[in-house]
Amino acid sequence: MEGIVKKYAILLLLCAFATAAMIGCDKLDFLKPKATDTRKAMPEREVKGTLIAKVGNVSITLEDLNQEIDFFNANVPADKPELKITTRDQKISYLKNELVRRALLYQKALDEGLDRNQEVLDALEKAKMNMVVLELVKKETQNVDVSSKEIEDYYNTFKEQLKEPEERQLREIVVSTEQEAKDVMIQLLQGADFATLAKEKSKSMSAKNGGDLGMLAKGKKSAAFDAVAFSDSLEVGKVSSIFRGPDGYYILKLEARKGGKVKTLSEMWDDIKRGLTFLKQQKKIEDLISKLSTQIPTDIKEGEIK
Repeated sequence: MEGIVKKYAILLLLCAFATAAMIGCDKLDFLKPKATDTRKAMPEREVKGTLIAKVGNVSITLEDLNQEIDFFNANVPADKPELKITTRDQKISYLKNELVRRALLYQKALDEGLDRNQEVLDALEKAKMNMVVLELVKKETQNVDVSSKEIEDYYNTFKEQLKEPEERQLREIVVSTEQEAKDVMIQLLQGADFATLAKEKSKSMSAKNGGDLGMLAKGKKSAAFDAVAFSDSLEVGKVSSIFRGPDGYYILKLEARKGGKVKTLSEMWDDIKRGLTFLKQQKKIEDLISKLSTQIPTDIKEGEIK
């Protein structure tokens, strides 16, 4: 009986092969291994916010869209405000043309295994390092504070340096010799008009404008010029004494002045606090790096740097 069963099984097997030969193995689906989906299974991200689109397993939220648009608008040139995305239709267009298209390409890249490309992995690792370092800096410095006394002490120490930049509107008469300058000074003391004398007597390029130099800040001319032009003794409407400058002998008239005042503590409070906070945060990070450098081995191979 056992022999008969074996013969019958062999006969069935031979029939199957014979049938396959006649009709083609590709027709015998039951003999083929089941095909498997080679597309990379991508886990769905937990949706946090208002879902506005889904591309495969990629979810796009309203918060994602607004964040990208805020970044886009922040980088629009100041002289082209019309390029900013402000309307609902523009937002929908950006969603379709940027975020959705990117999600489609992202899924195709995953299907091709490009997320396992070594260059991509290296770039991701560097990006991860930068982001983690930023988080550490934020964590280490978030509790840094500046006291009212520190702000007041800083203001009292440096308030002279905190003056607004001073500008002065000046006229000049420039002549070649000291005697010419004295002659001009006599005419000015007798009531002559400064601008008229500048046009007639000055050899400077400003002569055609009545010696008018416009508003000037310190450092635009020579040190000798600044010493007289920005002297506290030179009052608006008054004429300076004669002095020697790079192009000859000068006489100046102060027409107007602006700036130069010391801001009050209340006006400077926020700026000083921000500056001191930054300095204290910077010091805290530098102290942390110094401490870590004694704990973590560091080997710099300068000889390999070409």
